[in-house]
Amino acid sequence: MKVGIMQPYFFPYIGYFSLIKYTDEFVFFDTPQYISHGWVNRNRVLGQNKEPVYIIVPIRKAPRETPIMDIKINSEMNWREKIYGQLTVYKKKAPNYNETIELVHSLLDVDYGDDLSLLNIETTKKVCEYLGLERKFQTFSKMDIAIDEVNEPDEWALNITKAMGYDTYVNPPGGMSFFNREKYENAGIRLEFLEAQLQPYVQRIGHFEPGLSIIDVMMFCKKDEITDMLDEYKIL
Repeated sequence: MKVGIMQPYFFPYIGYFSLIKYTDEFVFFDTPQYISHGWVNRNRVLGQNKEPVYIIVPIRKAPRETPIMDIKINSEMNWREKIYGQLTVYKKKAPNYNETIELVHSLLDVDYGDDLSLLNIETTKKVCEYLGLERKFQTFSKMDIAIDEVNEPDEWALNITKAMGYDTYVNPPGGMSFFNREKYENAGIRLEFLEAQLQPYVQRIGHFEPGLSIIDVMMFCKKDEITDMLDEYKIL
């Protein structure tokens, strides 16, 4: 049985959803320190000049050590309307614009109480539901489990996996050098890395921009096409 553990991202790229589909249970790891310029409060879509631009959820200033679960949205800024405006670039070129923008509105026009983590978690779960992807989800800060003491950064995933009773932990390949495989093997946990194979699709811009937000994929691809794309990966 496989578990995936990832920080909650804002409308993440398709590889994030491949990881969700591949695992039996997925944990939103919301207790690490928030790092700016990551994917927690922003992602990329196509812009007017046919190059990627960021859609951003503005946040309130917080101490450097603030965990993701305590980061607050700056609701004084009209960020939703800005994002909707940015997405109008798809109106004339994307076949699924109306359906996708309706979904985005239904997800963002919700009062999350300025809770960025909750926004990311709920929107990700709803996108999975939209794609017909049923999985069991947990939020780490709300899980009633006791884990072993963490002495090294790679032991968070190890100890959470053990406490949940799973025998396989799956992570994106970007963290391969971060993990000690022997440590996992000694604990009886199989360590796998899922490398998403980003399949080109027609974006109608004359070239292909890989790794954009799932919003971009939904704009151009049908649900069954996306489902097939989620199965394009290598296990390392």
